[in-house]
Amino acid sequence: MSYDLMVFEKTKVAANKKEFMSWYEELCKWEEDHSYDDISVSSPALQNWYAEMLKSFPAMNGPDAVSEEELAKDEDLENRVSDYCIARDAIYVAFSWSQADNAYTIMRDLAKKHGVGFFDVSGEGDIILPDGRKIE
Repeated sequence: MSYDLMVFEKTKVAANKKEFMSWYEELCKWEEDHSYDDISVSSPALQNWYAEMLKSFPAMNGPDAVSEEELAKDEDLENRVSDYCIARDAIYVAFSWSQADNAYTIMRDLAKKHGVGFFDVSGEGDIILPDGRKIE
């Protein structure tokens, strides 16, 4: 099992938690017609968030994945490698549980910085907009 968090394009989601969760359930069917490791399908804000997030939590798969050679050189890197699932309006990330606190903090801070929403999938379920308001 993994520790999961998500960022989302704030302009694409509903104003209340019930509607957000319906949107989330549809998103998690993963039925969009593209590869889910292609960042070019996402908004500029999500692309910018992703580029900065990779510095702390490199990708496990896809074109941005760290190589076996890189993993062999850095023992800590293996703990931080994360699985990104990239949709048009959201990026879902699965982390190692050992990285939960650090992942939450960095991901939420970068969400605010890049103007995207944040969803605490594995934790309390908070849905937080870039301005700090929670969707209730």
